[in-house]
Amino acid sequence: MDNGKLYWMNYSINIANGSKDNNLRVGAVLVTEDNKLVCSAYADECSGLSWYEILLSKIKKLNVNNAYYLFLTVNTLFSESEFDLNKLMEKIAIEEIYIGVPDPNLADYLSNDPIGTFRNIYRYPDNLQRMILQQNLNYYRNGKQNIKSSPYYSAKRISNIVMEKLQEKGIFISKEELQSNKQIEKLIQLIVEKYKFNIDDASKLVNLVMSEAFDEKYATYNYSDDARSLSVDWKNNFLMIYNKLLLSSLENKDILDVGVGSGNEAIALFSDCPNITFVDIAPNGLKKIKKQIPKSNIVVSRAEKLVTLINNSYDMYISLRTYNSSFFNVKQAISEAYRVLKKDGIIIISIANGFLCPENQYIIPGLIIPGTEFVDIYRGFDMIEKLSRELWNNSFEDIQFFPTKVELFLTAKAKKWCKI
Repeated sequence: MDNGKLYWMNYSINIANGSKDNNLRVGAVLVTEDNKLVCSAYADECSGLSWYEILLSKIKKLNVNNAYYLFLTVNTLFSESEFDLNKLMEKIAIEEIYIGVPDPNLADYLSNDPIGTFRNIYRYPDNLQRMILQQNLNYYRNGKQNIKSSPYYSAKRISNIVMEKLQEKGIFISKEELQSNKQIEKLIQLIVEKYKFNIDDASKLVNLVMSEAFDEKYATYNYSDDARSLSVDWKNNFLMIYNKLLLSSLENKDILDVGVGSGNEAIALFSDCPNITFVDIAPNGLKKIKKQIPKSNIVVSRAEKLVTLINNSYDMYISLRTYNSSFFNVKQAISEAYRVLKKDGIIIISIANGFLCPENQYIIPGLIIPGTEFVDIYRGFDMIEKLSRELWNNSFEDIQFFPTKVELFLTAKAKKWCKI
């Protein structure tokens, strides 16, 4: 993200502070291609008017019918199913649009949502999304995007467990330090610098803590806490996607399943597969699988460092609901997936995209904004775009996207060339 765009994102957040305390604080800024301000607006800048109404009034006065950039802090609804941004796009042509967070009242995907309609929409970075949420905390606290509606996820955050496990071992890392170093390599380096550990000792410590933390959260995972308890088709969804790829029977494949958690999905899907290897950072789920599928191979390892696995050895690489895990390095994991797959081997990745509110039995769609207690309904699609880019950069082809109610799937083929 270049400094010019970040400047206008911050500008939009700052002007939103002009809104009255009892209103949703929204800032909007139109900018030219050469980075000059066209005009800006914020909610209630003129008493009782929305940011859209004020911005439209200014556009008319300036006789403007196009701008290069729009920076908008909140993708607001003006009714249950109508977006202000759609109305603006009818009046002015905009080359690139940057959006912070969804409207706090948005609880499901709508067909006319501009984020799903227009190809030129991008997102504010996480730290600025957190600032916008803080500006409008009361609105989001009372909205359906608050994961406090889902006690399992709000109470058992991996980052909190990691901090607790480190403290038990005499290592005190603040929430802010952890948030700024939310990749394993960065956390290792932080401990090296803060506690003067050598790199090997810090690596062993962090890997042990990660294993303990993921074991604590997922090894005894209860599916009554899972959005899939309201979506009983999850197994059929996977098999449908597999069959759409026109592949032969799973039983005939050399399969690598990475990130198995409690082992429930692995046992449900792959019990009849004789040539399968299961990988996870935590051992207890793997032990459970080994009891149920004795012929399987199990490997305790991170997805980013499959060092014991041989190049070009698997027909399929499967990783369900792992690539959006805390402390996960997508780039390294996809590079390793490519390395271990055979030529034309298939990768199937899924992203969890919903949280269960057990009390009212509804699904909160989206993914958690890091460092917050709020779900971003768009974040799963942002993640799919990021994964697609990494797959392409690592010589995967035939990339396909399959959305389902609580899970988003990506598939691709490993394109490899024979050495001459």
